[in-house]
Amino acid sequence: MKILIIHTKYHLAGGEDAVVAQEAELLKQQYEVEVLYFQNHTGIRGLFQFLISIWNINASRKVRLKIKQFQPDVVHLHNFHFASGPLIIRTVKKMGVPLVQTLHNYRLLCPSAILLHNNQLFLDSLHQEFPWSAIRKSVYRNSSVLTFWLAIVFWFHKKIGTFKKVDKYICLTEFSKQLIEKSKLEIEPQQLVVKPNFVKRVQKIQVAVRKNHFLFVGRLSEEKGIDVLLRAFENSEFVLKIAGNGPLEEMVKQKANECTNIIYLGSLNGQQVNEELSISQALILSSICYEGMPMTILEAFSAKTPVIASNLGAMSTIVKHQNNGLHFEVGNVSDLKAKINEWLNFSVEKKEEFRQQAFNSYHTYYAPEQQMEYFDDIYTSVL
Repeated sequence: MKILIIHTKYHLAGGEDAVVAQEAELLKQQYEVEVLYFQNHTGIRGLFQFLISIWNINASRKVRLKIKQFQPDVVHLHNFHFASGPLIIRTVKKMGVPLVQTLHNYRLLCPSAILLHNNQLFLDSLHQEFPWSAIRKSVYRNSSVLTFWLAIVFWFHKKIGTFKKVDKYICLTEFSKQLIEKSKLEIEPQQLVVKPNFVKRVQKIQVAVRKNHFLFVGRLSEEKGIDVLLRAFENSEFVLKIAGNGPLEEMVKQKANECTNIIYLGSLNGQQVNEELSISQALILSSICYEGMPMTILEAFSAKTPVIASNLGAMSTIVKHQNNGLHFEVGNVSDLKAKINEWLNFSVEKKEEFRQQAFNSYHTYYAPEQQMEYFDDIYTSVL
């Protein structure tokens, strides 16, 4: 079987870009695979890409040429915002090729893409024919003008039936699938299927003795609940290590200077993250948004490291309370503290049960070995 993957890279590489590369590498073990990349830009060039994304004829031409050259059995689309645009969906279907698309975020439902505004869940767009509330609140790049144009792009393609042409949408979790089914997007239930992301197993550290600290790995930004995380650890006996970078980096550095129990590690490479996961008590995810599928959870599970996470969105379904981790009420500093204390008071045997359940979760759902069956079923269903 020949698979053509299409993906628009973000200006700054992120999790979606990594997932696409990882899936392409895996699929090449069984299928003949080629990848067509588009690239988002900034400045005047990026603005031009954004403006023509409603009907990008040049991107459509590139897709048409690639299909003629490669003759794929299936096209697997990932991100099309904004350098390629939704028109390429129509192009693929016009050429008679089955089309699968992975939904890495919620941009089809709202211009915000993460359903968050001013550190609060923003769900108005799910129930509006046109996202006027999102425009008034300038949810996309803090600009009502840019939000309006992005809303127009998606509204227009919804009206002309572009999104109904996708044969199968891949949702990363059951939660996101249900959210789409209840929205105004008007996607048929049979178009939706759940397939999680995957990670390669964290390589076992030769001497991996668990230390008495907790770990956060990720982007240092508001939607990750960094403020909640810092407030839970300041003036406490709990020890926290933080790895990552982002707009709140200076705030994290300042808090680390003030509190000896908060240690900022900076940005780590993959091997360093593996080492930290292997020696930490638990990974903490304090996100205040729904998330898509945080890859750090899967990496933690593969390292037999449980996760303490906000009971919200994807995290509430991936992390199972009192099984492979613990839930705390989103944004609730006191509850996060309580769960940290609860974990520390568990017996050695109880902690080991959690660690084994975390690894079982990885092996059952998120290991590369499980993925080919997912892909086989999905691709076969659209042929």
